[in-house]
Amino acid sequence: MIKILTPFEKISKLNKTLILIGWLVLLIIIWFAATSGEKHLFPSPAQVLTGFSDLYKEGLVVHIFNSLKLCFISIFLATIISLFFAYAWPIPLLKSVSEFITKFRFLPFTGLSFYITMVIHEARMMQVWILVIFLTTFLTTSLIAVIKDIPQEEFDHAKMLKCNRWEVLVQVIILGRIDYVIDVIRQNLAITWMMLVTVESIVVASGGLGFLIKNSDKFMNTGRIIALQIIILLIGLGLDAGINFLRKAVFRYSKI
Repeated sequence: MIKILTPFEKISKLNKTLILIGWLVLLIIIWFAATSGEKHLFPSPAQVLTGFSDLYKEGLVVHIFNSLKLCFISIFLATIISLFFAYAWPIPLLKSVSEFITKFRFLPFTGLSFYITMVIHEARMMQVWILVIFLTTFLTTSLIAVIKDIPQEEFDHAKMLKCNRWEVLVQVIILGRIDYVIDVIRQNLAITWMMLVTVESIVVASGGLGFLIKNSDKFMNTGRIIALQIIILLIGLGLDAGINFLRKAVFRYSKI
């Protein structure tokens, strides 16, 4: 008992699991107690279960696949574009361009999406490119930070092996940091998933989880809203765990 209250104390996996279960049980008890009366702002567990059932009948699985498809296409395109700008960063002529791209992450979401909708009229492509543009700014920023953190010793080692400057770029930055690229994608996944739902709620023509949230919000169905939030959270955690597992499985030397 004293151990679990002591800062920096290491505990076993069993104890960690028991603590997690304990907190979850406490949370559920508080949830039941707080929503037991006739008037309550937060939906009761029964309302949320009804929300799950209603969502399933309305094609929840199809909407989840639509959102996942949009997420994967956007991440793929944004990663390709971001890698180009990040790998161009060490080249003096292109360095300022790469750094300029990172500054766009401060632009408001709504303003730029307005101009994209004027150029692209197909709903799905509109959603894809809104996400790609915003993701590219965050991914490029993170990838350049990875390059900046490479120790000088690694560059010196490559030069000692008689590598020319282009070979140093390929061996040290591109090949030497592939596992970091996957980790950067994983770290930005939460932003992607959060923005994806927002984009789907703005452009509703292609469906998706954002479309379901907007409909639920329109009719003030709080049970469905919380049910959707739980689904989105679980899928996000699943994607994060899946990418992390992939990184560790493919790059076993990775220590992070």
